[in-house]
Amino acid sequence: MTSFGPPIDPPTNGPSQKKRVAYFYDSDVGNYAYVAGHPMKPHRIRLAHSLIMNYGVYQKMEIYRAKPATRHEMTQFHTDEYIDFLQKVTPDNMDSFAKEQGKYNVGDDCPVFDGLFEFCGISAGGSMEGAARLNRGKCDIAINWAGGLHHAKKSEASGFCYVNDIVLGIIELLRFKKRVLYIDIDVHHGDGVEEAFYTTDRVMTVSFHKYGEYFPGTGELRDIGVGQGKNYAVNFPLRDGIDDVTYKSIFEPVIQSVMDYYQPEAIVLQCGGDSLSGDRLGCFNLSMRGHANCVNFVKGFGMPTLVLGGGGYTMRNVARTWAYETGVLVGQDMNPTLPFNEYYEYYGPDYELDVRSSNMENANSKDYLEKIKIQVIENLKKTAHAPSVQMTDVPRTTLTGATDNDDDEMDDQDEDENKDTRHTKRRWDQRITRDDELDESEDEEEARANGIQPQNGQIKRRNIMDYQNPNTAASDVDMDSGMVTPDVRHEVDDVVTAMAIEANAEVNQEVMEKKALNVAAVEAGEVGPSNAPSQAHSVKQTVDGEGDVEMTGDATEAPTPKVEAEAPPAPTIASPTTTIAPSAPAPAPAPVADTKEVVAEPTVETTEVKQEGKSEHAERDVTVEASKEIAETSQP
Repeated sequence: MTSFGPPIDPPTNGPSQKKRVAYFYDSDVGNYAYVAGHPMKPHRIRLAHSLIMNYGVYQKMEIYRAKPATRHEMTQFHTDEYIDFLQKVTPDNMDSFAKEQGKYNVGDDCPVFDGLFEFCGISAGGSMEGAARLNRGKCDIAINWAGGLHHAKKSEASGFCYVNDIVLGIIELLRFKKRVLYIDIDVHHGDGVEEAFYTTDRVMTVSFHKYGEYFPGTGELRDIGVGQGKNYAVNFPLRDGIDDVTYKSIFEPVIQSVMDYYQPEAIVLQCGGDSLSGDRLGCFNLSMRGHANCVNFVKGFGMPTLVLGGGGYTMRNVARTWAYETGVLVGQDMNPTLPFNEYYEYYGPDYELDVRSSNMENANSKDYLEKIKIQVIENLKKTAHAPSVQMTDVPRTTLTGATDNDDDEMDDQDEDENKDTRHTKRRWDQRITRDDELDESEDEEEARANGIQPQNGQIKRRNIMDYQNPNTAASDVDMDSGMVTPDVRHEVDDVVTAMAIEANAEVNQEVMEKKALNVAAVEAGEVGPSNAPSQAHSVKQTVDGEGDVEMTGDATEAPTPKVEAEAPPAPTIASPTTTIAPSAPAPAPAPVADTKEVVAEPTVETTEVKQEGKSEHAERDVTVEASKEIAETSQP
């Protein structure tokens, strides 16, 4: 595969490249369909619009729904008879217009379908209104992806095109601009536009297209115009398989020479997507970025520019490319991963914003392209200087009857009709988001109404929970997964459990014996309830550095010496409780001493703490009961 020339330039999205962009879209355009199996599908415009909205590109431009072109406006170029036919014919009555169908080439490539005239009105209306806004200085770039139908003739349909919106847009521009440059990067020759301006020097047409045994069969290098328009028609015939680098090597020098010699005041750029690699009807090998490089280069001249659609018959690739080129025009970088949208399944399996070149052979040799380029530039030199135009008054209205005050009047009417509405549809469409705005607009309901889908991970507002410490300890984080905890019963070792129970029982028994001994010692020194000593001091608890509870002091030895020192001599009558202590000897040690110590050691402290409250109550009850018995035995 032959490849030469400079690499593709990245889009220039600096502040100096920012332009006022007006974007024209009619939501009804995707409802029209030619016939079943026809390669031209207006639905591709809806796909491109969905990507533009969900990428957020709409925030950088004004959105308009142009008024459909009327019969009168279409007849500024087309004949009355032809437009009348388009307005009358329908699939139901087409049989009665058999003669007219042959006369106007309506049938095979250009079938009759429901809403034919309305579809043409939407396409032409956007291009004419875009040109009108450029004339009045309301924008720097106007975009109408529904336009670009460059094959339609004055009184004939051709190549899926019925009404030539490009010619109507250029006619509107010529009412204010002296010279207009038309550039066509569709794989097919822009024969309808060239034919319309073949005899005038006020419009220069430049077309890069496949030539030789290919529709429409025109666009030879020697077709340069006639009469006053001689040398103002530029054709660059190409062969199959041209790639990004090769296309750049011929496009940029030719367009630069055209700008130098012709010096236009406005540019119309037709961005037909059938020059992309893998197109259903195309034979070029351009990637999405190679195609968009042409748009970026033309944008760099800073001229009022009308950007239009055109061919393109692999819908997903056309939608990707036009959405990407919209981002180039507004100066916004776009993520290679496609955002979720209502037509997301069209872009599988990669779901990326990219159209890649294939490995098809490039039949355009370097020598062939160099010869064509030299001849084209030589023809441009024959134009000598930019043509002048006779002085006339600047029209006060456009072809559609619009004036400079129309926008102000419509704004006032919108405000009067929606006094209690914060963001009306008109204000929402006209709003342009600044780059230094920190928060997105709050009109989420309006955004959803315009086809913007919520994106995974996209944060609309700042929330306090959006900023969490990633180094938080695990114990401070809510670990609840929201799922029901399964009922899992772990296997238990019966031997270990029995040993633990036995060890705990022994410890409890020892504690109770020590408490009983302390009570017996107290009872031995008491004369009556009045001299009962105060309750034994509780064991003091301390907390070590690791957070464990530890008992300080000896629970049995600390209070005992004090009681023995102060107790009077024991009475002659023995207390019945004195025999409790020796009646319960300590149990024999368990056969598995090591296991007992391991299990029981952490349990002693826990058991003492838990039994402290219960032991105090038991001690109090035993003291009262012993006092009663002593009193009874002391009576005569």
